[in-house]
Amino acid sequence: MRAWKRLSTALLAIATMASVSVTTGVASARERGPEFADDPTALVDTSIGNNGDGTTFPGAATPFGMVQLSPDTQLGKYASYDYAQDTILGFSHTHLSGVGCQTMGNIRFMPTTGAVTSSDPARYAARFSHADEERAPGYYGVTFDNGIRAELSATQRTGQHRYTYPGGSGTQNVLIEAGQSNGSTYAGDIEVVGDDTVEGWVQGGNFCGETGKERYRVYFSAKFDRTFSTFGTWTDDTLTPGRREASRGSERAGAWLSFDPADGHRVGSSVGLSYTSVDGARLNRVAEQPKSFDRARARAHDTWRDELDRMRVAGGSTADQRTYYSALYHSLLHPSVGSDVDNRYRGFDDKVHRSDSPYYQMFSLWDTYRSQNQLVALLEPDKATDMAKSVLRIHQDGGWLPRWGLGGGETNVMSGDPVTPWVVDLYRRGLLDNRTARRLFDALWENANEVPADQSVFRGRDGNPSYVANGFVGYRNLPGYLYGDSRQAGSATLEYALADCALSTMADGLGYRDKADTLASRCDNFTKLWDPSVTSKGYSGFPVTRNADGTVAGDPDPTQSGAFHEGTAWQYQWLAQQDPRTLFGLMGGQKGAEQRLDTFFDMPTVLTDPAKAASESWVTGAYDYHDNFAFNPNNEPDFHTPWMYAWTGAPWKTSAVLRAQRTLFTDDAYGMPGNDDLGATSSLLVFAMAGVFEAQPGSADYLVSAPMFEKVEIRPGHGRKVTIEAPGADASKLQYVSSVRTGAGELRRSWLTHKELLRSGTMRIKLSDRPTRWGVDAAPPAMARD
Repeated sequence: MRAWKRLSTALLAIATMASVSVTTGVASARERGPEFADDPTALVDTSIGNNGDGTTFPGAATPFGMVQLSPDTQLGKYASYDYAQDTILGFSHTHLSGVGCQTMGNIRFMPTTGAVTSSDPARYAARFSHADEERAPGYYGVTFDNGIRAELSATQRTGQHRYTYPGGSGTQNVLIEAGQSNGSTYAGDIEVVGDDTVEGWVQGGNFCGETGKERYRVYFSAKFDRTFSTFGTWTDDTLTPGRREASRGSERAGAWLSFDPADGHRVGSSVGLSYTSVDGARLNRVAEQPKSFDRARARAHDTWRDELDRMRVAGGSTADQRTYYSALYHSLLHPSVGSDVDNRYRGFDDKVHRSDSPYYQMFSLWDTYRSQNQLVALLEPDKATDMAKSVLRIHQDGGWLPRWGLGGGETNVMSGDPVTPWVVDLYRRGLLDNRTARRLFDALWENANEVPADQSVFRGRDGNPSYVANGFVGYRNLPGYLYGDSRQAGSATLEYALADCALSTMADGLGYRDKADTLASRCDNFTKLWDPSVTSKGYSGFPVTRNADGTVAGDPDPTQSGAFHEGTAWQYQWLAQQDPRTLFGLMGGQKGAEQRLDTFFDMPTVLTDPAKAASESWVTGAYDYHDNFAFNPNNEPDFHTPWMYAWTGAPWKTSAVLRAQRTLFTDDAYGMPGNDDLGATSSLLVFAMAGVFEAQPGSADYLVSAPMFEKVEIRPGHGRKVTIEAPGADASKLQYVSSVRTGAGELRRSWLTHKELLRSGTMRIKLSDRPTRWGVDAAPPAMARD
C-alpha cells in the first residue's frame, strides 16, 4: 500500500509539473503574441490585380529586376494578361505592373508541338485553366490543355524557361516572336545562331500616344539546352524553313526551333536581356546563368523571402496577410534595373554609357512619388540612392529631368512636377551625398523655373511661363497635347506648388537661402486658384482653372473634371497638404474643413458600415474619376486625403477611413480597386495596414494611424529593427489610436520624422474601439520654413 501511495504521489507530481509546463507554455505564447510567417512568399498571390483594373502580371520576376517573364493572353491592351481569359499566346520577358496604357510584352516565347504552319499567335495559342496554374514570387507554371507544361523563373537580367512536352506529341517546338509586342512596335530583328542559340532585338515606344517620339530597344540572347533538329524564321505571315534571319515587316518577325522528341521530353532556355546591345544581353546571360532551372527558382524564392521579411507582419486573418504580402510584393517590382552586369546602360541620348552604380529605369513618377518611393527608401535605401543617381544621369544624358521615363525615353505622360518631391524625399532622408544632392538640386531648380528648348522630347513644366509670372498655370488647349500642364492647368498649379514647397526645404538644407525664399513664396500658390463664389454640396469656395489673364477657364463646377488631371476640383482641393492651415482657412477653418472631409468620405456611413461607404459612396471604378465629387481611393491624387484629418483636430477619423478603404482590397484576382501604377497603389495599402504614412511628399514625416496587424516589424537596409506593436489590432473592426510610446518615450503628437521612426525601437500603440483625442492639434507643421 505504501508503495502504491508513493507511486501515486510521484504520478501526481509529474502531472502537476506537466500541467504547469503546458500552462506556462500557453502563457508564454500568449505573451509573445502572434507569430510571423516562416515564409511570407507562401502568402503572396501574384494573380491579385490580374483583372482589367489592376493590370498586374502573374509571372516570374525578381525585386527591381530587368526581366518580368509572364504569360500573355492578349495584345494591345493595358495588361497583356487578363484573368478572365483562357488562352495563352506566349510568354514575354518585359512587363510593367499596373500601368494604364499598353506597353512592353517584348520577346515572346511559346512552346508547341507538330508542324509550324502560322506566325499568328491567335493560331498557335493554347487553352488553359487557372486550376492548372502555379504562381509564386519568382516562379510561374501552367499546364496547357494540350498537355505541354511551361515553367518560368527569372534572375535579375535573365528569363529561365522549362518546357515539358507530353509523350507521343510529335515534334517539339519553341516559337519566338521579336517583332510584335503588347505596346507599339516599330522594328525587330531575329537570328538563329548555330544550333542552340537565337538572338535579336525589338524596338517599341510611344507610350500612351503622347509625343510619339520616345523609343526603346530590348535585345536578347537565348541559349537552349538542346540542339535544334530544324528551324526557320518568319516575316509577317511568310514562314521560311531553314532561314536564319528575319526582320519585321509590318507586323511580326520571329523564329521557330524544333527538337527531336527522341532526345527527351524537356527543353530549357536561358534568355538574357539588355537595353544596350545583343552583346550586352549575351554578357548578362552568361554572368547570371544558373546551374539549373530549379536553382534559379530557388534563388528567386530566397530573394523574395528576404525582401518580404524587410517589413513583415503578424496577426490578422489569413486574408489580411495574403492581401498585405501581395501588396508588398507588387510594391517592390519597379523601378527596374536598366544597366548590364558591367554597369553599361543606354541613356536618354540613345548612347551607351557606363555608370559607377546600378542604373535604374521605368520611372512612373506621377504615381510613385506619393507612396512607393517612400517605401523603397525605407526598406532599400541603397537602391533608392542608386535610383536618384539614375534620375541625375537622365538629366546629364538627355538634358532634362523625367516625368514618366520608359526605358531610355521620356514619355511626357501625366502632369505636374512629380520628380521634385520624389528627389526631395530621398534628400530629407539623408540618402544623397552632398555632390549628388547639389547636382540634383540644380536640375530641379532649372525644371522649376524654365522649360526645355525642345519640348517635343522633354516637355518639362510647360506651364512655367505663366506660373512663374503669375503664380498659377494659365490654361491653354495646345494642339498635340493629350496631357501637358497647360491643358491640365488646374491640377498642374497645385502639383507645382507642392513641388516648389518641397524643393524650398532642400534649398534651405543646402544653404541656398535666396532660392529657398523664392521657392517658399510659392508654397501657397494654391490660393491663387481659390474662388469663394463657387458652391457645391452646400460648401463655398473651390479651386478653379484660370486663363493666363486670371479669368476662370471653362465650367467652374467642382464636380466636373475640367482641367484637373484624372480628377475634379472636389478631389484636388486637398492637394495642398504642404500648408493645411492656410488651405483650411479658405474652407472656414478646421471645423469647416472637417465637415467638408466628412461629406467627401460620407463619414456617417463610414462609421456605421465601412464596406458600404467604400463600395457605394466612393468612386469605385478604376477610370471613373471624371465628373465625380467623392473620394477616389483608386487613383493617386486622393492617396493622402484620409490623413488630412490630422490637421482638422480629428485624427481618429483617418483610421476609420482606412478601415473602410481596406475592404476594397481582397486576396483574389479582382482584389485591386485601380491600376497598381508600378506599385503606387500597393504601397499605399502597405503603409495603411502598417499604421504609418507620409502624407506630405517631400517632408520625410510619417503620420500614425491604427495598425491593422498586432505586429509589424520593419528591417531597413543598414538600419536597426523597428517593431510596431498594436495588441488586439483587427482590420475588420473600427479601431483608433489611444496612445503611442516609442523607445524615446510617449509620443503625444500624431507624427514622427523618418529618423525618429528608425530610432524608435519598439513602438507600442494602444487601440480603442471608440474615438479618442490622441494626436489632436498635434499634426506636422507646414513644409516651408518660416
